[in-house]
Amino acid sequence: MTGETTVRTAVRIHGRSAQREAVRALLDGLRARSGHLVVTGEPGLGRTALLQWAADSFRAGPVLRLGPGEDRGAPATAGELLTTLRKAAGEAPLLVCVDDAHLWDAPARSALSHAAERLHTAGRVALLLSVAGHRAVDPEFARLPVVRLDPLAPSHADALLDEVTDGSTDPAVREHLLAEAEGNPALLLALVRRLTPAELRGLRPLPRPTADAGTLAAVAGSALTCLSEDARDLLLTVAAAVRAADGPDVDTRLVLDALRHLDPASAPTANPLPDVLAGAGDRLRFHSPLLCRAVHATAAPDRRRAAHRALADVLEADGQPLPALLHRSWSLSGPAPVARLADRLAAVAADGTTPASHGLRGTAYARAAELTADAPVRAERYTAAAEQALLAGRPDRARPLLAAARDCAAPAVVRGRAERVRGLAELRDGPVGDAHQSLLLAASLLAEDAPAEAASAALAAADAAWAAGDLPSCLATLSLGPAPGPRDAAGMLGPAAPDAATGADGLPGTVDLAGAVDGAGPGGVPAPTDPPGPRHAADPRHAADPRQVVAPRHATVPGRATAPGRATAPGHAAVPSAVLAGGRTGGAAPRTDAGARGGPGGTRVCGAVPDPVRDHRVGMRALLEGRLDRAAPSLGQVVERARTDDRPETLLRAASAALLLGNVDAARRAGARALAATRQSGSEALVPQALEYLAYAELRAGRHPQARAHAEEGLRTALRAGQRNTAAHHQAVLALAASIEDEPAAVARHVTAALATARRHGLAQAATLAEWAAARADLGRGRPQDAADRLGLLVLPGPGRGHFAVWRLAVPCFVEAAALAGRPEDTHEVLTDFAGWAAFGADPQAAAQLARCHALLAPPDRADDLYRRALARHDEAGGDFERARTALLYGKWLRRRRRPREARGRLGTALAGFDRCGAGVWAAQARAELRALGAAPQGGGAGTLTGLTPQQLRIARHVAEGATNREVALTLAVSTRTVDYHLRKVFAVLGVRSRLELARMVEHADRTRGDRRAGDRM
Repeated sequence: MTGETTVRTAVRIHGRSAQREAVRALLDGLRARSGHLVVTGEPGLGRTALLQWAADSFRAGPVLRLGPGEDRGAPATAGELLTTLRKAAGEAPLLVCVDDAHLWDAPARSALSHAAERLHTAGRVALLLSVAGHRAVDPEFARLPVVRLDPLAPSHADALLDEVTDGSTDPAVREHLLAEAEGNPALLLALVRRLTPAELRGLRPLPRPTADAGTLAAVAGSALTCLSEDARDLLLTVAAAVRAADGPDVDTRLVLDALRHLDPASAPTANPLPDVLAGAGDRLRFHSPLLCRAVHATAAPDRRRAAHRALADVLEADGQPLPALLHRSWSLSGPAPVARLADRLAAVAADGTTPASHGLRGTAYARAAELTADAPVRAERYTAAAEQALLAGRPDRARPLLAAARDCAAPAVVRGRAERVRGLAELRDGPVGDAHQSLLLAASLLAEDAPAEAASAALAAADAAWAAGDLPSCLATLSLGPAPGPRDAAGMLGPAAPDAATGADGLPGTVDLAGAVDGAGPGGVPAPTDPPGPRHAADPRHAADPRQVVAPRHATVPGRATAPGRATAPGHAAVPSAVLAGGRTGGAAPRTDAGARGGPGGTRVCGAVPDPVRDHRVGMRALLEGRLDRAAPSLGQVVERARTDDRPETLLRAASAALLLGNVDAARRAGARALAATRQSGSEALVPQALEYLAYAELRAGRHPQARAHAEEGLRTALRAGQRNTAAHHQAVLALAASIEDEPAAVARHVTAALATARRHGLAQAATLAEWAAARADLGRGRPQDAADRLGLLVLPGPGRGHFAVWRLAVPCFVEAAALAGRPEDTHEVLTDFAGWAAFGADPQAAAQLARCHALLAPPDRADDLYRRALARHDEAGGDFERARTALLYGKWLRRRRRPREARGRLGTALAGFDRCGAGVWAAQARAELRALGAAPQGGGAGTLTGLTPQQLRIARHVAEGATNREVALTLAVSTRTVDYHLRKVFAVLGVRSRLELARMVEHADRTRGDRRAGDRM
């Protein structure tokens, strides 16, 4: 029995920050003018809830709710409606809420639209409308500004589920409900209401399907009523075709041919289309995914099976076996297992020569599992489906499939593969501590029957340990032998090799990961589990088995490895400073080669551990132990092998290894090739990692704008693929890039986003990078005390010290901040440590940074020489930004020693360097120092307005006249946020720090221009 759960009413709106901000802007604007806004979204996304939130939060005046009469007509003409609004408002602002305005008839909508355009005549009125998003916006409202509601992000849907169930939902049931709801809050609540408390807690099996016809129809409401029989057949055929499609749209010809098979006497046409469908070229799609599901679920069973049978006939004739078999399976009556069809589905899904996306192969494996009676084979097919879902960038679909596999009795090797997929999903989008344990369990389950896959799982476990900042676990995992035999997990992942020295901290080896990069992790790319050699599938897009995946994130940034055999500074680690390494161990990920799976159950054929995996593991282990003479040859082999290999996983591993070795050019080349290869292969799960490697490499090369571009794209793809952990690393990269620009709001936004995920999922590396970015932004904006406070938590000894591979990279910033804040005594211990690392010579910038640190702390008689020495070291190492920072500090020191001529030269050099690398906030410091010397910076610097864009100049003049940002926004018809953004740019370009200073500069520029014109006339 279902339907026994009473769902608590949600007390707040989850997510919707952008939409609520748009509504707030509308309401705040009532202080000066009227406004209007349209809210749209598919059924169940919360249009009514957002309007109710707006009404509840509006305190400045009355709220008026308008609705159509029984005949769906407006209560008045436009003029009469405005008169009504004017009376209702009186002297106070008025909020008018119109829910479901699309249900009004055409004359009523026209009156409402005309009234919206003349609201200013009624006083200060805000008109907030909601219209359905499952159809095109009515022409009457097409000219009004629109804000769209999208499905909830996983974290917000998860929070909503916790709120209405008090967090009592079983984890497997939770994953299933979130996957079924697809971010639709109303559907999620309806699913919870349908289940009993016992079902929610996992004590009884869930009803199948969970989102049944009645539930979907209730959420869809009246959107599918009043349709003709022909329209229903068209909608049903499109909905059925979408189930076996690679995306939300389908071929119009396929649909029309299937309709002819469905009714040979008919003459089907796609014109005119029902409102719920959209046509683009030769493709058809539903405006609303929810309605697509509802159409399919609520159709008469016989008619639904007939639609699938017709589609199967057309696709078979067209030579598309996999979607044809899927539709044939859905045309069956009854849920009874059909062994022959299940075997055919699994075999075609495993055939790498069959063109199909990972998502479609996953659907085929899942359907084959549903039709399979044998429990072990069913479990393996569900696991294969989860692997494909993960490669398709849909971890939300992978998790319920793994739960289904877990319900089936299966041998250890199948359970190990399922656990590995679960661990990889958690590694990208979950607590990394949980991922570490899942991957260790996978390694132990796979050890006897699939040693190569066990090694891959173990490397992924090391990646999870790296991300969590768990150095002992990372080292223990990397100490694995090249080909683990049948032994238990403790034997596989035991302590370091006996010849590794034990450091003072009790860890194996002399590990001091100062330089492991800005986002780095050990090793880097996922390792394929098949033996080296040509791929089984001619085209990687046709790969059936996702097992060869690319591993997690890894990269290194500043730093290059010393020549093999170079001595290590006593007591310090011989680890290169990869200033920004977003890499990871390189283990794991589902394969993408179809040949590794055979037979109806998808049984894999395992081979020896590939050399690239062994080389990466050996190199990383040696690197962490400070034995660069051993690390460089192994990692160099990984880089070299990629020269003749176009597989994404090989290229990603090479990019990671190159970054760890400090070979930035090789890292950029491998990263760019990896990005192209992942896009060509259709492996959506790997694109965010490729972009992450590229972003780190660009940061290491000092190409901040390029790094930002790659990180922005990487963030979008990571969120689209459900990889919140990867997204957190991209947010950290964006924060680091923005910290040298004049965008404090951007830094704060990216830092907040990165830390939100990092703290929730235990991402110590991403958290350290984000905190460092925030502190560097403080330092750039002349707040050394704040920067020293932040950085002290990261670099000073103690339990709160930052990630073991990152904290030392922040030492130069900490020394600068502490010196400027009058706290030089705080720096002695960490500076001694940093000196040992710099002596190792792995990072070309470290020696110059060390000299700069000593100059900041030295007495005047020594500082001059140290600054000169630091600049000479910068000239050897290259890098505009770091050299400009040293020149800026030297110029400030010279100015305070009353050596203006020398100071002007150093500050001018610093300004040119900052401008060259886009470091706007630091350039502003240089300009301010030059102004203090009485020097006018060249090219649009302080004192001139020529460096401003036309929009910036307009904003500067309005602000100089005393207008507030909101008043400027109203005058120029732009948002307040746009004004804020441009005004920050104005301050940076002109080198001013206050609105008063800006006003004086504009006045001076105008007066100078007037004098020049007067002189010209004379």
